[in-house]
Amino acid sequence: MSSLKLGVEVVGAHDLLAKDGQGSFCPFVELEFDGQRCRTTTKEKDLSPVWNESFYFNVSDPNKLSSLPLEAFVYNHNKANNAKTCLGKVRLTAPSFVNYSDAVVLHYPLEKRTIFSRAKGELGLKVFVTDDPSIKPSNPLPAMDPDVVPKSNPKEKNGKRHTFFHLPNAKQPQQQQQKVTPAPPQQQMNYGVHEMKSGPQASKVVNMFPGSSSQPFDYALKETSPFLGGGRIVGGRVIRGDRPTSTYDLVEQMRFLFVQVVKARDLPSKDATGSLDPYVEVKVGNYKGITKHYEKKQNPEWNQVFAFSRETVQSSVLEVVVKDKALVKDDSVGFVRIDLHEVPTRVPPDSPLAPEWYRLEDKKGEKKKGELMLAVWYGTQADEAFPDAWHSDAIAPGDSTSVSPTYIRSKVYHSPRLWYVRVNVIEAQDLVPADKSRFPDAYVKVQIGNQILKTKPVQTRNMNPIWNEEFMFVAAEPFEDHLTFTVEDRAGPNKDETIGRTVIALNSIDRRADDRFVRTRWYNLEKSLSDAMDSDRAKKDKFHSRLHVCVCLDGGYHVLDESTQYSSDLRPTAKQLWKSSIGVLELGILNADGLQPMKTRDGKGTSDTYCVAKYGHKWVRTRTIVNSLNPKYNEQYTWEVYDTATVLTVGVFDNSQIGGSDNTRDNKIGKVRIRISTLETGRVYTHCYPLLVLHPSGVKKLGELHLAIRFSSTSMVNMMSQYSRPLLPKMHYKRPLSVIQQDILRHQAVNIVAARLGRAEPPLRREVVEYMSDANAHLWSMRRSKANFLRLTSVFSGLFSAGKWFGEVCTWKNPITTVLVHILFAMLVCFPELILPTVFLYMFLIGVWNYRYRPRYPPHMNTSLSCADAVSPDELDEEFESFPASKSSDIVRMRYDRLRSVAGRIQTVVGDIATQGERLQALLSWRDPRATTIFVLLCLVAAIVLYVTPFQMIALLAGFYVMRHPRFRHKTPSAPINFFRRLPARTDSML
Repeated sequence: MSSLKLGVEVVGAHDLLAKDGQGSFCPFVELEFDGQRCRTTTKEKDLSPVWNESFYFNVSDPNKLSSLPLEAFVYNHNKANNAKTCLGKVRLTAPSFVNYSDAVVLHYPLEKRTIFSRAKGELGLKVFVTDDPSIKPSNPLPAMDPDVVPKSNPKEKNGKRHTFFHLPNAKQPQQQQQKVTPAPPQQQMNYGVHEMKSGPQASKVVNMFPGSSSQPFDYALKETSPFLGGGRIVGGRVIRGDRPTSTYDLVEQMRFLFVQVVKARDLPSKDATGSLDPYVEVKVGNYKGITKHYEKKQNPEWNQVFAFSRETVQSSVLEVVVKDKALVKDDSVGFVRIDLHEVPTRVPPDSPLAPEWYRLEDKKGEKKKGELMLAVWYGTQADEAFPDAWHSDAIAPGDSTSVSPTYIRSKVYHSPRLWYVRVNVIEAQDLVPADKSRFPDAYVKVQIGNQILKTKPVQTRNMNPIWNEEFMFVAAEPFEDHLTFTVEDRAGPNKDETIGRTVIALNSIDRRADDRFVRTRWYNLEKSLSDAMDSDRAKKDKFHSRLHVCVCLDGGYHVLDESTQYSSDLRPTAKQLWKSSIGVLELGILNADGLQPMKTRDGKGTSDTYCVAKYGHKWVRTRTIVNSLNPKYNEQYTWEVYDTATVLTVGVFDNSQIGGSDNTRDNKIGKVRIRISTLETGRVYTHCYPLLVLHPSGVKKLGELHLAIRFSSTSMVNMMSQYSRPLLPKMHYKRPLSVIQQDILRHQAVNIVAARLGRAEPPLRREVVEYMSDANAHLWSMRRSKANFLRLTSVFSGLFSAGKWFGEVCTWKNPITTVLVHILFAMLVCFPELILPTVFLYMFLIGVWNYRYRPRYPPHMNTSLSCADAVSPDELDEEFESFPASKSSDIVRMRYDRLRSVAGRIQTVVGDIATQGERLQALLSWRDPRATTIFVLLCLVAAIVLYVTPFQMIALLAGFYVMRHPRFRHKTPSAPINFFRRLPARTDSML
């Protein structure tokens, strides 16, 4: 029997539907899971009952947990006939079953049990999974008729009915820190490193798409047709070849010679003391790898794997040399030589090759004392040993010590789960300032890590100041920082005195997934931080100043840790609110071509590049290819997709931790963004993306990145229904955050993610995280402002074109067109019921017509759209300026004057718009009595005319008047326009 259990805490219900005709009833809840049933107590005449009862169900088969639903039925007990009536139900599936540490109370709306029944209200449940063996499962209900409640025992005290079996107020699982992962669902994704395929580069440019905006030919996207693991890709479709189909079919197969050095025994020593410091040198042609050495050990164990690219192997013999670090460099303990023609080939899912003992030989080929255990085989990057192996493409030929394996291996990172911490500082009580002769000018400083916010100083005539201010912070799991409150007294200018402190552990704070009420608490203030950290301090002292606060972890929000335009994940923090995935995104990072040298080594330019891909919480980093301007990665990765309105970001960087770099920051080479909603389902996109980077000297192309992308849908219905759901979780609309709050919290979230990923091995450096997250996208840029203005004009270009066309109709530039428009206008006025059908039919036909011209490639960086091809050097220098500014005062003054000039024009436009609106208000305000009199009389005449005249006649006359022939027009403005322009505005009152 499995020890896995499903825990359910029935908290309460509210706003239930009364069934007894008296406005109340006697509710209870029945839970059903995996063939087990439990029931709560019955609450007498309560429409908002509270139970707070816990139940535990056995999970008979953990592998089937993803397909087992939990059903909660709310019933009303009818005392008259001793029956029960269903008031609604809640059905929960695997996504709601989370670990106890992630579980929060959620209020689920009651659903109808049948199509003819009624349901109203919500049921509060807390559902979690635990494998704590000390917790006993709840006693199930006996078999009973589903529509009849068993009769009560007349001997029970007070006649109360106890037909339920449960564990009220059961203790919570003790192993809260131990994460329990339920059995994976059928669509469980593999989060490992998926890589495959090498061989000659078969991709060639088959088509060029210039895009919607003209830009240089070299900056455009190129479609390719490489031969990948599943066959050749032509037009997004896979054409099967002679090779067997591979699981990792979005990369080219790369073949490697794997050498696993396991251990040695009985090694001979050439030292008089009989000891040696052994290490192993693996040599194939001009490439060699070295294991770590041990001191004074004759039976060492290395268990290290070396991977040599078969393309670069130019020898037919593998030579493994055991050496003693204390001896001369050319001297050795023994050799093992293996003919590469006899090496077997291993293809997963074959089991790992068993290592063998090899007797050591001397240079003459004679057997010596000592043995070395080795395993040698040919494989691909799909081999399990590949990610942690030493790679020959990470060193130069003849060199074995230039690169540490720590900085070159491919890794998968998971960013921490972020929470919003909502803090409401309400009031303080019995403050004791240092100067007791005055009332304190008190304020509260709230701090989590390096995030510090302060309330406004409050000076009262007593020692009980009231602030009632709310703040938001960002915290990451596991919680390492504490929430610290410091009450300070502003005794004078630049003189703040601490009155007291209190410290709250983030693990002890209440969590919520909605906007339910969170109870407030009083905390004692201590004089020192050490006393505030001491939980037993409150028992020692009798008198304390106190602070009244309300703190909670808001799990109903999505914590924004990247630019909102390029968000890769929109799910809330609370896992119980997550929906099931709608698809799978597969990315094959093939190779890069034509990279620009980022450093100098041995007198020539070179680069040591790696790629980083980010989507959702998962970051991936390819291995670093050293000394190559045309590196081949051929690594494949997979993500689960929960929303199509998300963006995949892939960046290329130069590894500065390898010798020859001028600085310690990893240089950016470029990045690619791909929006999932622009991808067709099931199609393989193989393109070369230009790597464009904006430098102070202008836009530069630093190479091309070759990618293969495929988006597969697991549920077409769920994917299509996503378009009707809110983009962000409900809490963003129930209790929205201001724009300033979002910017501050996003900055803090990026800092936290960068700090956590920087602690991994190998670290994902801060500059990489900030570049991938567009951390500085909110800063001012004249170029970006121009680009956004041009985008805005492009959006309204259709309206401008329609207005221009209508102006030509009104001026009778083409008489035939004008006559046809008159006829169409007359038909629509006479038959107004055709207006909306005509409009929607017209849009339908336009959509069908444009289908044949639909984009067949993902969008990419466009220099013309970004105004990067015509930007002045000074504007670029301003865009790359640090914040705050560090340039000379003359340059800052010049830029400030230019900004004032641009802002002045914007100010004029805003003022003109406000003037037109104020003139509309002046029509009936009697600010101009003569104009208002004329307008009021015209309104009276219009009311009488419109009352006695058919609407169609008025519409026809108005339309024909607007489209009248130029012979009947005047060059001066019409009377209504002249009247409107003479109306007063509030510009006269402006200073």
